[in-house]
Amino acid sequence: MSSRLFAISFDAHQPEHLAHFWSGVLGLERTDDSYDGVALLSGNDAGYHLGFRTSQVQRVAPNRRHFDLTSSSLEDQQETVARALDLGARHADVGQGPDASHVVLADPEDNEFCVLEPGNAFLAGCGFIGALACDGSQTVGYFWSEALGWPLVWDQDEETAIQSPNGGTKITWGGPPLMPDPGRDMHLDLVPDDDQQAEVERLLSLGAKRLDSADGGDGAVLLADPDGNKFRVLGRR
Repeated sequence: MSSRLFAISFDAHQPEHLAHFWSGVLGLERTDDSYDGVALLSGNDAGYHLGFRTSQVQRVAPNRRHFDLTSSSLEDQQETVARALDLGARHADVGQGPDASHVVLADPEDNEFCVLEPGNAFLAGCGFIGALACDGSQTVGYFWSEALGWPLVWDQDEETAIQSPNGGTKITWGGPPLMPDPGRDMHLDLVPDDDQQAEVERLLSLGAKRLDSADGGDGAVLLADPDGNKFRVLGRR
């Protein structure tokens, strides 16, 4: 038993508007695949969608998760930043300092993301969305490696990273200390390879916790990983 990553999903006050922003920044197309929200095809070797679901939850702290976008040149980095700003992004200060070579932005609903400088060897070949960078423990990195069947590609000094066997976007965790729960954040939507309930039981045995599935929507089961981050196990697609 295992799950595949169906979507990296944003809880959004205005899903259509936020999907339009990310579609424009990343050059992605909308898909009609069954989903209780708006879904974009990521076009990434890791094989996931970008999802946008309605949520009225307020964000009370910075996100624990953000995208690291890659660049092929300084001109490419500048073009990505300019395109994002034209679509409604703003510059964001997360303590990066004036000499940082990466650019930190926030989308129209204040989800931070980074546009990295060219030459990042760790994310070479990962695609435009080089990483989903997460605040989290070594334990949660191990959990997600087992949950998705993605091998660890980094495990040092309590920092971990996993990547699909097919390549593409890496998911990384920076180790302690753990940031507070932001309330509204990005989360992962999984699809089981077989029986949904059997897969839920497997994830619980790996260290997940069951939450009120009434909040999952679309027949999904709502769980939390060992760091308390919510995620959903959807019905089979």
